[in-house]
Amino acid sequence: MTIPTVPLPEDRPFLLDGGMGEAIALRQLNQRGSPFWSGKALIEAPDVVRDLHEAFIAAGADAIITNTYGVVRAFMAEIGNEERFADLNRIAGELAVAARDAQGRGTLIAGSLPPLSPSYEPGTVGAQAQLTERYAEQADLLAPYVDFFIGETLTTVAETRAVAAAAGATGKPVWIGWTLHETKDGCLKDGTPVGEAAAAVAGGPVSVFLANCCSPEALTRGLPALLALGTPTGGYANTFHPIDPDAKDVSHRDDLDTEAYAAHVADWIQMGARIVGGCCGTMPEHIARVHSLIARAA
Repeated sequence: MTIPTVPLPEDRPFLLDGGMGEAIALRQLNQRGSPFWSGKALIEAPDVVRDLHEAFIAAGADAIITNTYGVVRAFMAEIGNEERFADLNRIAGELAVAARDAQGRGTLIAGSLPPLSPSYEPGTVGAQAQLTERYAEQADLLAPYVDFFIGETLTTVAETRAVAAAAGATGKPVWIGWTLHETKDGCLKDGTPVGEAAAAVAGGPVSVFLANCCSPEALTRGLPALLALGTPTGGYANTFHPIDPDAKDVSHRDDLDTEAYAAHVADWIQMGARIVGGCCGTMPEHIARVHSLIARAA
């Protein structure tokens, strides 16, 4: 089986964008109290979504990620707009393409396949068969607009298998992003070691395993286990206080400004990370600072 891959630079790390959802929240366009929170902007202010994509491209991102984190049928049903599921996935894809084309840099587009239950809570993850069906629907909607897929903030083997199967069926490259446990180094939030989770999709279409949406420190501690998997790896951390299934206090730290975050990224690169970026709370300024760090080291 030939696995589709994303060409990565040989002389420097590949740079992903930053936290779209938090940037949207700063503009008061989030759906408060709902896991659909970042999808609201696709309805009320699509121009803001496009502008943010453009800002991350201008900051130096090699790839932007579609604003589909939270665009989940179950979340939308809770607030009565599930009928717009397909429409909003298409809008998210179109906005990413428009931003890419406007910048003219050949930036790649990654389709975000998010958790289909509340983030960081592996105990709420559904059965694998249903997950695969839902991810397949979203992947098919996004496929015309994206160059590859990222399963983001995954916490279980079931999600890993479902994303691999659903996204792989499109023929596009597939990356897996796990949110790592904050005290069990190199493990998913449910305690599964990353090696065991990767083995569950061995022989499948996944070409990259990453960590995302955990603390920078957890990513640093987990990176040796990720490197041992043998794929290109790295990650993109959040700026929250550490979150685990039994300690979900989603609040921002005040010690991760652009310089502090870039220092963590420099450590990952020194350890062998080939893909870096930012997750929740990292703004275009963070990505610009990381881009300058990469440029100086190249």
